[in-house]
Amino acid sequence: MSNTSKITESPPAAVEEALRRLGRNIRIARLRRKLRIEDVAERIGASRFTVSDLEKGKPATSAAAYFGALWALGLIDQAAELADPDRDEEGKTLESARQPTQAPRRRRLDNDF
Repeated sequence: MSNTSKITESPPAAVEEALRRLGRNIRIARLRRKLRIEDVAERIGASRFTVSDLEKGKPATSAAAYFGALWALGLIDQAAELADPDRDEEGKTLESARQPTQAPRRRRLDNDF
């Protein structure tokens, strides 16, 4: 019996589309560099089947393979923008809503040294 998770068996449509787009972008970058699937696979220490699967955007392909392909193509710096907390408008709004509206009360200092 295989240990597959629900997210890899039937991911939400938005996840499927994002993976397909990422795979397509990696494929275009590889072709522009005139690299074979085998060349990228060798650089990241994976099989050519893994690289083929990530270019198709298959959900069961590991995140390490996707990031490894980006690294092999010289695109790993672009991954730094993924989930950047400075670009998370919803998270910043929720955080600011939890901020206290007034300064905390001053505590009296006990001069008992």
